[in-house]
Amino acid sequence: MNTKTYSDNTSPSMLHLDQQMCFALYSANLALNKVYRKLLGELDLTYPQYLVMLVLWQQDELMVSDIGEKLFLDSATLTPLLKRLETAGLLTRRRAQVDERQVIITLTDAGRALQQKALSIPEAVACASECSVEEMTAIKQQLQTLRGHLHKKA
Repeated sequence: MNTKTYSDNTSPSMLHLDQQMCFALYSANLALNKVYRKLLGELDLTYPQYLVMLVLWQQDELMVSDIGEKLFLDSATLTPLLKRLETAGLLTRRRAQVDERQVIITLTDAGRALQQKALSIPEAVACASECSVEEMTAIKQQLQTLRGHLHKKA
């Protein structure tokens, strides 16, 4: 097992762009977003809107805070996104009766129907990645582990 840590390497080459994990993630994310932008354009959704819809397709009638927790977004970022989805007729927002500070998000019939149109997106993204199912699974697991470690330090 390799026990060398990044702190062991003090070479100036560690500051080269191509040595940066953050740049590899950033540039891969840019490329992935271009793929999604093309696919989601057919659904008239942005990538952040698609993420919200994925959460609601999995479990409808969630509080804004629950959606934010799943997507790692605060309500200040999420609220305008939800308003745009409501304007598009894909969801409704209503105040909880128990605590009016809480807003419950519910899919409309149009929002539920959009799920059928979105079914081909994961496969199209997988094809664009040119990775095997095993590679995609391993990358996803590694990224989830990385996110967990970084989230603890943030």
